[in-house]
Amino acid sequence: MSFITVDLGTTNIKVTAFTDDLQEAASTSVKVIYTTQGKLIEFDPETYFAGILGSIVQLVLQLREPVRQIVLTGQAESLVLLDNKARVLRAGISWLDTRSDQECDRIRQAFPEDAAFLVTGQPANTPTWPITKILWLKEHEPDIFGQVDKFVLLKDYIQYRLTGILLGEYSIYNFSYYFDIRKKDYWQDLLDWCGIRRSQLPELVEPCTTVGKISADIARETGLPLTVKVNIGTLDHFAGMIGTGNIRPGIISESTGTVLSLATLLDRPILSEDPRIACHYGPFKDSYVLLPVCESGGISLEWFQNNLAEMLTYQELDKRVAEKQRPGELVFLPYLTGTNSPDFNADAKGVLYGLKLVHDRIDCALAVMEGVAYLLHRNLASLERMGVQAERVITTGGGSKSDIWCQIKADQTGYAFAVPRQTEAASLGCALIGAVASGVYDGYQQGIDASVAWNKTFTPANAEPYQALNHLYDTLYQQLGPVFALDAARGK
Repeated sequence: MSFITVDLGTTNIKVTAFTDDLQEAASTSVKVIYTTQGKLIEFDPETYFAGILGSIVQLVLQLREPVRQIVLTGQAESLVLLDNKARVLRAGISWLDTRSDQECDRIRQAFPEDAAFLVTGQPANTPTWPITKILWLKEHEPDIFGQVDKFVLLKDYIQYRLTGILLGEYSIYNFSYYFDIRKKDYWQDLLDWCGIRRSQLPELVEPCTTVGKISADIARETGLPLTVKVNIGTLDHFAGMIGTGNIRPGIISESTGTVLSLATLLDRPILSEDPRIACHYGPFKDSYVLLPVCESGGISLEWFQNNLAEMLTYQELDKRVAEKQRPGELVFLPYLTGTNSPDFNADAKGVLYGLKLVHDRIDCALAVMEGVAYLLHRNLASLERMGVQAERVITTGGGSKSDIWCQIKADQTGYAFAVPRQTEAASLGCALIGAVASGVYDGYQQGIDASVAWNKTFTPANAEPYQALNHLYDTLYQQLGPVFALDAARGK
């Protein structure tokens, strides 16, 4: 028997098959296509789903064993609008879309961030949140808004297309800004203020719930038997925690994918004022996760490679960067999309400081890697101030495949960084969810003991020079604060 995992990525959709003993059997990847115009970043939900369906068909043709479950994970905030026949009304709006900054201001005036934090667990109201996009649609596309029967998030929509059952789950809706983390329910006051009826939102269930069987249409299109069930899964970061054995307090996971994120499990919500770190509903019943998320993570290196080093592969960049003396002479503030955790300054900009005639694109690449590691350092320091300590950090995502970047992170933060053998930990975590839900394992720890192995560990080897560099970062960011504010006042 086997499991199919679907990771609803921002850049790529990953569909992977695992055997019952959690060995990867086959995998496919589909690039996500966006339409971009200024701050608007949209996608076609139908095309997105078609990519998933096509990938499942490919895997089914390769598998020799029947499939038990399809398990979902992936991004949270991307918004899909459905009419009263569950048809898509307009293009989906990506979480990367920043059109709704004015709507953020309006919500802040009615629901100040300090008070909202105690309800949602989210330190700041940013254009990332679906509620701000819904308000934008109400004001700019009233005809569409009036036709909406359901506002759903991307994972809800994919699960509905697979089963015909529309549900949401708590760990995803904690990223909506209209979820009450303590009540485990929608934040009704905000919904009322925005003019959203509760009936326009899906019912919510616990993460990792087995929803039901695939529909007859999906069985016919994929060749899967009608006995295959769909598990609603959990957020990709949380699936990654499971896939690396981070299922108890005292462990820190780090992922450098499109975004940079950290995660550590709690048995109760901690809504601290200083530092103010995002607190989310976790992957298990009544579990919680401190989740500092930085949108200018791996996307910073992707931006650099695509625009300034397109002639070099990531592997070639790694090799050339490893030849440079570290720390580098340049400082890169990786705030290409502003900064959220731990500073929450939407006005911040990306900055490359210290350029001289002697510097080349590889110096700049090193600066980008060190800049993302600096952002990681600031967030680890914030977790330490909240009493979270760990002997090492488990690192996953695309960034974990770069030995030089892992070493830079270790040197810059002072933590050892352990790389699991299965670096795409979210997919393995999904398979673990399916295996536990299907009764293959009695619990998650048993599955982890059987499947999670380690590749290598990077220990700090050059930490002292990075302490001075981190101080330079701090000073540069603080000194540029008034400049960022001035730019924002000019509308730039």
